[in-house]
Order: sequence, then structure tokens, then C-alpha cells
Amino acid sequence: MKNRTSFLVAHRLSTIRYADYIMIISDGEILESRNHESLMQKKGQDYKMIVSQMGKIN
Repeated sequence: MKNRTSFLVAHRLSTIRYADYIMIISDGEILESRNHESLMQKKGQDYKMIVSQMGKIN
């Protein structure tokens, strides 16, 4: 998907882990938007969903 804009909708977070930009949307509202690493450091919604799907992160 290089050199183009693509939108990927996913319920499994492992699918979007390497996306350049991730938006967490709930009930039509953007809750968070950054790259995966920044969202994980923030320990916001993305982090909570990853932990619930994949178990505790060291």
C-alpha cells in the first residue's frame, strides 16, 4: 500500500499495528489518533484494547 492513501477498518488490532496513522473511533467520535507506538506509550484506548486482546504487555 505504498504511495497511496488507504483506509483499513479492523477489529483485530494486530491487523493495523504497522499502519502509519491509527484512529480509534467509538460511536462516531474519534477518541484518539496517532501511530501505534505513540498510542501505546500514552496507554489510552489503543493500549487497553491491545492488552485485552493479547494479554499483559511487558
